[in-house]
Amino acid sequence: MGILLAIESSCDETSAAIMNGRQVQSHLISSQLEHREYGGVIPELASRLHQQQIVRVVSSVLEDAGITAEDLNAIAFTSGPGLLGALLVGTSFAKGMALALDIPLIEVNHMQAHVLANFLSDRPPEFPFLCLTVSGGHTQIVLVHSFLEMELIGETIDDAAGEAFDKAAKLMGLPYPGGPEIDRLAQTGNADAFQFPTPKVGRFSFSFSGLKTALLYQLQAGMKEDDQFISRHLSDICASYQSKIVSVLLAKIQDAAEAYQVRHVALAGGVSANSELRRRFQEMADGAGMISHIPRFEYCTDNAAMIGIAGQLRAEAGVYSDLKVAPFTRGFDLH
Repeated sequence: MGILLAIESSCDETSAAIMNGRQVQSHLISSQLEHREYGGVIPELASRLHQQQIVRVVSSVLEDAGITAEDLNAIAFTSGPGLLGALLVGTSFAKGMALALDIPLIEVNHMQAHVLANFLSDRPPEFPFLCLTVSGGHTQIVLVHSFLEMELIGETIDDAAGEAFDKAAKLMGLPYPGGPEIDRLAQTGNADAFQFPTPKVGRFSFSFSGLKTALLYQLQAGMKEDDQFISRHLSDICASYQSKIVSVLLAKIQDAAEAYQVRHVALAGGVSANSELRRRFQEMADGAGMISHIPRFEYCTDNAAMIGIAGQLRAEAGVYSDLKVAPFTRGFDLH
């Protein structure tokens, strides 16, 4: 496959990329900052903003790549999981453009694309490998056998790690999105200042709702004694809470790597941009004699480049979609 347009619109990022083979030729992410005043993503607003932005974003990446729509050989797009209204915008746009240009259409699973973001690298992982995929809506351990064969071996039974960060930030009065803010504050805090419980769930499963509740109780108890408790101890609270989440994530992926006897381990998803997780993940892998892989920052959060590499790999295998394809909100496999 030659030149491919990729479109990502699963949540609150309108993104497009031009792939020339497996190389990113141009890439743009337009973030919807309007959600900040509401403290979270408003699905209806996200859909409307995607409608407003998608033509501009696609036109920009075509211009940046120095090509026109007629130069495209295929269009890849996110079909799910995600917000249905947001997905409908990207799906409809991709279908219409592919139909008008009479070129192939390639649907991509958003979570599989996060995993494959590790192949936007000069040193990609070797098969089989394990990927810890951590985002606002998902926390998963994936055994990757090949570009098209991935096995979900563990996931969260309630809140995702990114959700646990954002909800904790809201409890402490921090702005949305809360994960990066907690990461920033944690860098000057004492991770041993407060103790949080380790969730007890299945071997490769995750649970973060109890951890969030433990934080709530900690804050309530502290505020009874001192109404300035949160502001006085903010950095220490953030450092302790973040350290526990990272410890839970790393313990699970290390256990899985030993159980499945893989040497290559990878990170993916928006939370893989967390500075402590990146640092300790690499330290864990080095200490266990494993080889770690972490995408560049711009390929961690939702982005069209990861949709592009996933689409390109599907095209190389001759896997295409037809115009009957419909978006879906949940699931790791394409529907």
